[in-house]
Amino acid sequence: MTAVKIVKVLGTSSESWEDAAEEAVGKASETIDDISGIEIEDWTADVEDGRITEYKATVEIAFPVREEMREG
Repeated sequence: MTAVKIVKVLGTSSESWEDAAEEAVGKASETIDDISGIEIEDWTADVEDGRITEYKATVEIAFPVREEMREG
């Protein structure tokens, strides 16, 4: 059985919630290997003058925990 670690990442976009989620996954993949899945925890947005100005997606990123040799 593989242990999985989950981190929370906030993505933003001026276009859509989908783009915000894609941005979160794209940025996370720059430093996290082997992302195996995501869960959208929350969709929010900033509003000015009755219009959405920034879409935000809070995304939980799942990836396997790697065993590393410890010196001791």
